[in-house]
Amino acid sequence: MPIESRSIDYVAERERHGRAADQGPFWFLGNFHFFTVAVGFVGPSMGLGFWPTALAGALGILFGTAFVAFHASQGPELGLPQMIQSRAQFGFRGVVLVLIGTMFTFVGFNVANAVLTAHGLDGILGWSEPAVIVTACALSATLAIYGHDWLHRIFRWCLYLCLPLYALLCLAIAAGRVPATHPAAGAFTWAAFVSQFAASASYNITYAPSVSDYSRYLPRHTRPAAIIAAVFLGAASSAIWLITLGAWLATRLGAADGLVALHDAGEAVLPGFGVALALASVAALVATMGLNAYSGMLTVVTALNSLFEVSPTPRLRVAGILVPTLGTIGIAFSISADSISLVFAVLTMMLYLLAPWTSINLVDYFFVRRGRYAVTQFFLPHGIYGAWGARGLTAYLAGFAAALPFVVLPDLYTGPAARWLGGVDLGWLVGLLVSGGTYLRSCRSFDPSSETAAVLESERVLKNVE
Repeated sequence: MPIESRSIDYVAERERHGRAADQGPFWFLGNFHFFTVAVGFVGPSMGLGFWPTALAGALGILFGTAFVAFHASQGPELGLPQMIQSRAQFGFRGVVLVLIGTMFTFVGFNVANAVLTAHGLDGILGWSEPAVIVTACALSATLAIYGHDWLHRIFRWCLYLCLPLYALLCLAIAAGRVPATHPAAGAFTWAAFVSQFAASASYNITYAPSVSDYSRYLPRHTRPAAIIAAVFLGAASSAIWLITLGAWLATRLGAADGLVALHDAGEAVLPGFGVALALASVAALVATMGLNAYSGMLTVVTALNSLFEVSPTPRLRVAGILVPTLGTIGIAFSISADSISLVFAVLTMMLYLLAPWTSINLVDYFFVRRGRYAVTQFFLPHGIYGAWGARGLTAYLAGFAAALPFVVLPDLYTGPAARWLGGVDLGWLVGLLVSGGTYLRSCRSFDPSSETAAVLESERVLKNVE
């Protein structure tokens, strides 16, 4: 299987392959590692009990995954990475504003992944944290360089490795083989419940800017309902499973580190089992870091192409992976936050940045243009989508501004509305609703039929390259 040559290019029909059903296991594994377990620690760290944490986690995942699944249907239809399609809402150059947020997401996730992996393996096996960070980042960069098909292959192997191990652990817990050493009853508060909901929703919404990157190679005739269902079931089921497991580990074992908690619980089942489970989970997380590095490359190349109109060459593709990877390593070396606060901080910032974008993109795709785009125009700085998309940029900034009074950033900022609500953070939800509503209202004066000629011409050109 050769190294992938494409980056932000259109994928011609003759290059398409795979089935919608393959997306389910792929996104299942995307959440099937110890970072997901740590998401289940957020509620208990604020005093929330097991059942409310599990409920808030499940509801948040279901909410966030809905956005991801609908974004996935855009890949086969357009044959493009997700953020190239966003030029229709934000403009050829204006999309860079949103790309800043998506780049923060991919780098932020990989920094957190590397730090948590290093801390965990140091605690379990005494491995050098700097060495673990460099190795994990190097492996993920290599996987991203090989690209789309290798990511799907490695994810499949990791799923075969991890699924029986996690299943055995959970069966042992259900059978009482893992005794509760630090049981905590917990107390219900809305602030903790909503924080767990938001962290869980954010966890899957962060895949929204990248999900089409991994569905764009599917044949164009792939049924949208099939891919939406496959992505939703895959991404939601594994996340709900492991967040619930994390809630149990936090409220019954007093766990504060996902990898260490898996190791300790596994060792209680069988000597050596905890080490095997921890290492398998690390392998899955490194594969997911490769996914983030790959989508981060697409973000970098899209930004450079938007600002300087450079061609998406193979050399630029590799540089778009290596440079952010070096940045990830540098930032990871400087991080010293404890695991729970690091996870929660990263997820919170991601949600603030991505919620306005995802609502605008989906409103445009499903309610304004209804999936009808001129693909060739995405690569023209002065095409029908313009250099600066006033409607999209205005809606994005409006949503972000409206969210500020409702935002809660622990130890940094609490908005006046959030204080009035007793510390409940609804900023992300306000941003999502205001941005989507503002964009839809601003498009009342837009006539999609004005783009029909360009769409037909684009389809004619694309048929000639098939």
